[in-house]
Amino acid sequence: MNQEIQAYNERLEPADHEICLLLASTIDYELTEAASKIWHGHPVWFLDGNPIVGYSKEKKGVRLMFWSGADFEEPDLNHRGTKFKDASIFYNSVVEIDEDKLQRWLEKSRSIQWDYKNIVKRKGRLERLK
Repeated sequence: MNQEIQAYNERLEPADHEICLLLASTIDYELTEAASKIWHGHPVWFLDGNPIVGYSKEKKGVRLMFWSGADFEEPDLNHRGTKFKDASIFYNSVVEIDEDKLQRWLEKSRSIQWDYKNIVKRKGRLERLK
């Protein structure tokens, strides 16, 4: 696990730490080709420089977010806006994590991607990569 991400996880309360540890280890296992780092204050995994998945501690719990998740067609992932293609789910306990769903979402995150890496260059317009 990336040392910055490990340090992020260790600063959390025990229940949140347990959630983030499971998320990070599963993401690392499933997306072996991804680079990871702390980006905008929380752990994020990238494929070819494009953000794919990340998580953060928020008031509602630990938010797992997929940058292109709105197109996964997964009812458990909540999509908020219309401009971006992100979708997320909140966890408050490690027992809430369905590892089969998490694995499926990570597989989809590899095959369904919008180009966030170049969003500034395109003045906020997203283009589909895969």
